[in-house]
Amino acid sequence: MFGKRYTQQLVERSAENATDRRRFLKAAGAAGLGVAGAGALGTALSLGLGSAGATSQYPEKNAQDAAASDAAVLNFALNLEYLEANLYSFAVYGYGLNEKYVNGIGNLGKVSGGHAVKFKSEHTKQIVQEIAGDEVAHVTFLRKALDKAAVAQPEIDFQNSFTAAMQAAGVIKEGQTFDPFASENNFLLAAFLFEDVGVSAYKGAAPLVNNKTFLDAAAGILAVEAYHAGIVRGQLFERGLGDITNKISDARDSLDGKADDDEGVLKDGKANLVPADANGIAFGRSADRVLNIAYLNPDKVSSGGFYPRGLNGDIATSGAKE
Repeated sequence: MFGKRYTQQLVERSAENATDRRRFLKAAGAAGLGVAGAGALGTALSLGLGSAGATSQYPEKNAQDAAASDAAVLNFALNLEYLEANLYSFAVYGYGLNEKYVNGIGNLGKVSGGHAVKFKSEHTKQIVQEIAGDEVAHVTFLRKALDKAAVAQPEIDFQNSFTAAMQAAGVIKEGQTFDPFASENNFLLAAFLFEDVGVSAYKGAAPLVNNKTFLDAAAGILAVEAYHAGIVRGQLFERGLGDITNKISDARDSLDGKADDDEGVLKDGKANLVPADANGIAFGRSADRVLNIAYLNPDKVSSGGFYPRGLNGDIATSGAKE
């Protein structure tokens, strides 16, 4: 483990200002941050969240605090990991995260609409089970780093949100419903909706990570998320669902600003398993644009979609329509 003094130095170098450093060190306790703590700070920085979409739940935070604290950024990541960990856990096991992994600061919410998938392919089930293990590990990793500063699991909706998303994408018609756990194909399409967003969030922050220790941790987590996205995209291509992924991709693009970077798994009728530009480089998203997709809203809002009551923590507002 890193010693207390070295860990505190890492936190001090990464924090935006003295107020943020004091708040984070007091809430989380630098002495309690081991290898996981230092690595998780790298995770946070890699998200590239900055001050976009930051709203404060702390009375002492004022307008001069232009950038989000390390704790706020870690908690933003934790909110997203709660969603993915529950999505995959329900699919494989029929239940979500254990109660010991969901308590914390803010409103503790339940998960609606989750149940086990009746897998027909043992191959696919093993893939989903492995990813589920990674996502649960991400939750425990971030919670350990944040300690008492960790936010609680927010309310998560897998029922109405997926139906709204798939209707907006033209995958189903108005009046129809979409159950992400009803079949293997449905689940893979649901996973596709989120996996690409996670990869783009990590990529968006790469230029902001200066500390080599943080960059190493961020690169490792980005690699895992990219593996997940690649696996899901490959499965969908093999199953002949490329046209549907393109519709979902267009829907995501319609939510997250003017950029038209999102791509499905088909391009000109051929495989497009890696969404990269002409230089073979993936694109990135900022935190507020990630939330436009999570809230299923192109406007500046603080709740909706997959998070009916919003996220817990300081970073909880989506980007404004351009």
